[in-house]
Amino acid sequence: MLKRYLLAPGPTPVPPEVLLSMAMPIIHHRSPDFLPVLDSAKKGLQWLFQTKNDVLILASTGTGGMVGAVNNFFNPGEKALVINGGKFGERWTKICQAYGLKVEEIVVEWGYSIKPDMVEAALKKDPEIKAVFVQATETSTGVYHDIEGLGKVIKNYPDTLFVVDAISALVAQDIRTDEWGIDIMVGGSQKGLMLPPGLAFVSVSEKAWKKNETSKMPRFYFNFKKERENLAKNQTNFTSAVTLIIGLNEAMKILQKEGLENVFKRHARLANATREAVKALGLGIYSKESPSNSVTAIEMPDGIDGQLVYKTLREKYGITGAGGQDRAKGKIFRLAHLGYADTFDIITGIAALEMVLKQLGHPVKLGTGVAKAQELLMA
Repeated sequence: MLKRYLLAPGPTPVPPEVLLSMAMPIIHHRSPDFLPVLDSAKKGLQWLFQTKNDVLILASTGTGGMVGAVNNFFNPGEKALVINGGKFGERWTKICQAYGLKVEEIVVEWGYSIKPDMVEAALKKDPEIKAVFVQATETSTGVYHDIEGLGKVIKNYPDTLFVVDAISALVAQDIRTDEWGIDIMVGGSQKGLMLPPGLAFVSVSEKAWKKNETSKMPRFYFNFKKERENLAKNQTNFTSAVTLIIGLNEAMKILQKEGLENVFKRHARLANATREAVKALGLGIYSKESPSNSVTAIEMPDGIDGQLVYKTLREKYGITGAGGQDRAKGKIFRLAHLGYADTFDIITGIAALEMVLKQLGHPVKLGTGVAKAQELLMA
């Protein structure tokens, strides 16, 4: 028997209470039974997003929310500034280009975070830029970008929307949508929200809704105006993902019981213990500045293939983490501490990493990283 552990940055583990809630008999998405379910879900999302704005609920992956953040608010030929610091920064560029936007990129070296003054310089240089697109957490590198600092800059440009992919950062990081001036923020169900894949969430500011009125891009499924109209009636535009939304309400109860501040503290505590345990093993952290509280990207020592670490952990020990992507493939291994995660997820992940490194010939003293993690997690 091989017990399975999921320590990847998405999908993440789902609590038993959430799974049980989704095992209830299905209800019809247009029936009166469903109205209070969606009403509860939308209010819970506003609490989590820290916003008074509408938070749309889409039956899609997070990337669907990213697509909708482009084709609902802009016109072909308009200029967009994309912060490209990894695999998912590149995705913003590809989506924008697919819909005819003229993209200017600020390319940030993988493992580093964007400096707000770089964005300010770009906006001053070209006042025609209509949006700034960025990840909160760049999952491929384990870096958290300075969303608050970027918001302070972009607030000074009334014709520019601030668009944030918070799919991996939501729940793990304290992101204050309204206070920081985020116009469009995208989340996904399979990360910090402790649900299976299948839901995207998008908060939209009044500033962005005004831009929606002049957008002429084609849209059908991802039609945010129609979603907003239906949300006011506690419905979705098309068939609701009823089971996932029932699970969302249960997951929200768990988070609300813990309290928002405590949720953020827990993620910061787990992330810090992971990073310090990795350092105690003599390994480097790939994110050279502003490491994320969602996932830790661990540099592999010379002669050790990160993909082999991933494969060995999964096949021999039943632990699914994540390897590196694109230029980081083989160079790093990633461990998440996101959503339904606690002390012993970290202990398990670090202990297994030690065992695999030793098996692959790296001189590791077993227990070194675990001891460091224990010390910090007990404090």
